[in-house]
Amino acid sequence: MPDATIEDRWARWLLERRHGGDEAALAEALRFLEPVRDRVLDDAAIEPGDTVLDAGCGDGLIGFGALRRVGPEGHVIFSDISQELLDRCREIAAGDDRCSFVAASVTDLAAIESSSVDAVTVRSVLIYVADRGAAFSELQRVLRPGGRLSVFEPLNSFAYPGPSNTWGPWSIEPVQELADRVKGVFLSIHAGEGSTMHDFVAEDVVAWAEGAAFRQVALTASYEVIPATARAWEDVERRAANPLVPTLGEAIEMALDPDEATRFRAHLRAKVESGDGVERSAHVHLRAVR
Repeated sequence: MPDATIEDRWARWLLERRHGGDEAALAEALRFLEPVRDRVLDDAAIEPGDTVLDAGCGDGLIGFGALRRVGPEGHVIFSDISQELLDRCREIAAGDDRCSFVAASVTDLAAIESSSVDAVTVRSVLIYVADRGAAFSELQRVLRPGGRLSVFEPLNSFAYPGPSNTWGPWSIEPVQELADRVKGVFLSIHAGEGSTMHDFVAEDVVAWAEGAAFRQVALTASYEVIPATARAWEDVERRAANPLVPTLGEAIEMALDPDEATRFRAHLRAKVESGDGVERSAHVHLRAVR
């Protein structure tokens, strides 16, 4: 059952909607994210005694990983626009005085002093930010000279919107007209003015760092095209891809009548459960030094 006490969309997505409320699906998602966390922390070159800012901390995946690396004399600042997620991190920290919590956007970190942190980590935050130049300027400002910035971001522009005759990895030609109407629910969000989810490529991330006067910048971009993996239909239908969009099941109900929804689900379910398709994904890791 959804937790009615979770009010903001960022917390609701991280704590429920990204895995459809299924604990096994959540465990699977966290297993996927573990190497991402470790790479972000490694690139930040965190040392005992460091002060680390985890900007856009979410539910603390990176921040608590950093806490294990800073040692007894170090400190981790958890910042996020969601007070509910900060409260969640505070609960997990259980009074650890090496942690502090700041409600702030990555484009306005005024509550954090200039040149006050040794390393900044950012994971899957810039895809939601319109003014990335302002974000990188703030991240540069709070770092001490020689401080390190470590960023992971998905490159959604690589796979989206994709061929018109597919839904993600799966062919939808026999139900194309129905699929177009369901896609329209998502396009109305992602193709609207100010949408940020799919509007940049790898070179842009380097340019933002250079524009903020980072003096050493290194970026690795990874692109993957692989056969689709068979999945449980219920997992696909009840998950939301990000905090801004409905689940697939919700979009189907919004766009189709019951008979149409039954036909669309029957086709797509067969594709999902058989693994008949091609998955495309991309991401970047950036390391920069002030």
